[in-house]
Amino acid sequence: MLEITQEEVVGSLAAENPWWDEGKAEDRYTRLPRRGYFRMFFELIVQTALNRAVVLMGPRRVGKTVMMQHAVQGLIDRGVPARSILYVSIDAPTYTGMHLEKFLHLFFERNGVGRADETYVLFDEVQYLKDWQVHLKSLVDRYPNTRFVASGSAAAALKRASNESGAGRFTDFLLPPLTFVEYLNFIGVENELITQNYDGEYELRTSGSIELLNAEFVNYINYGGYPEAVLSDVARGNPSRFIKSDIIDKVLLRDLPSLYGISDIQELNKLFTSVAYNTGNAVSLEKLSQSSGVSKPTISRYLDYLEAAFLITRLRRIDEKGGTFAREREFKVYLTNPSMRAALFQPVTADSEIMGQLVETAIVGQWLHSPFFNELAYARWKRSKRSKEHQDSYCEVDLVRWIDGSNRPFECTEIKWSDRFVERPEQLEGLLEFCRKNSVILKIEATTRSRSAITSVSDITIQQMPSALKCYTIGREALDFRELIS
Repeated sequence: MLEITQEEVVGSLAAENPWWDEGKAEDRYTRLPRRGYFRMFFELIVQTALNRAVVLMGPRRVGKTVMMQHAVQGLIDRGVPARSILYVSIDAPTYTGMHLEKFLHLFFERNGVGRADETYVLFDEVQYLKDWQVHLKSLVDRYPNTRFVASGSAAAALKRASNESGAGRFTDFLLPPLTFVEYLNFIGVENELITQNYDGEYELRTSGSIELLNAEFVNYINYGGYPEAVLSDVARGNPSRFIKSDIIDKVLLRDLPSLYGISDIQELNKLFTSVAYNTGNAVSLEKLSQSSGVSKPTISRYLDYLEAAFLITRLRRIDEKGGTFAREREFKVYLTNPSMRAALFQPVTADSEIMGQLVETAIVGQWLHSPFFNELAYARWKRSKRSKEHQDSYCEVDLVRWIDGSNRPFECTEIKWSDRFVERPEQLEGLLEFCRKNSVILKIEATTRSRSAITSVSDITIQQMPSALKCYTIGREALDFRELIS
């Protein structure tokens, strides 16, 4: 039987690292826009205070490979010799069965560098190598002058392996789907539509910008979470095939079953479909069990798996006074990016009945990029008295943020895709009742479809702003804060 020769492996490495001879990364990568997270990621690579590998993880198709290629060019621009940088795509057939250290030996020999030299090694799709975390930890210890970066699409697998075996040697970096900020930047309209005022708040550049911003907000909801879908006419023209086949199906049918030993893949797929259809709704294990036909203990495990794979996220429920519940019977579940729902079912328009849920999903998805996400919940409680307009027996506030470590809410937001509450703010009954019962709240907001206003009901002042602008603001502030502390 013929075997792959060492010369063939070295030839493949040379093809993957054209900068060894050309002095720069490939144009097909460098001409693509950089993610908003690039600078933070790059700073981790070049810092030398700690001897750690950077583990870049995230869902499929969010731009990890491109960001690694941008890092290669960033290193070259920084003055690092191009021949001192190695990039390896572990899933290439030529490398089947090779250990990570073998790549280093071939790299050192081919380019005339060694242990004493400053070198950078980037392993892409590292999850395809068995026990990668053990091998990488060993390399970090034995090659202190080499900076290692590893990436992979099976976010759940990487994070578990990193936590179990890489403690003290790995720094995890999560790259989520595109924020609305990044989407607007990618298509080149961010500065045309939005500006920052003297108080540091983000606002529409002109009053007419809201129509254009809302049009792009709907596009973002349909396909804007993934760079390739944004930048490719083909992928954008068929988001169902691109997102469902290349992202969702591979996670559900391959990544999670192989990681957790799931035998009934159809059961997992049925649950995810039910969750996706109900994104933004309050659910319980009982309701999910009834709708999917899956037992409650199994559902609980599957939800953990889907959350670890960064397909969904959950918000806990609190009561009207900000108190938590002893037993978490109910929670809200969201897709991490609304374009997954559009791909599974059908694209939406601004007037689609489902837009309210998807707007809420998009806004919560921006909070996922913030270090303050764990301070969020939603409030739901029994209504004190029913009205003709509200026959249900519950009040709700979509997002409540509390002071960390306490049950004192200080910010609350009601998410709407309608302008009618600008004229009738008294109809925001849940928001108003919650604020009356929590006098410490400092920031009270409601989103609209297109209007901005400051409205008052008795002594309660509500800042109302378009949902698209609120979505942008959360994402922008999250990015700005992370850059500030990085």
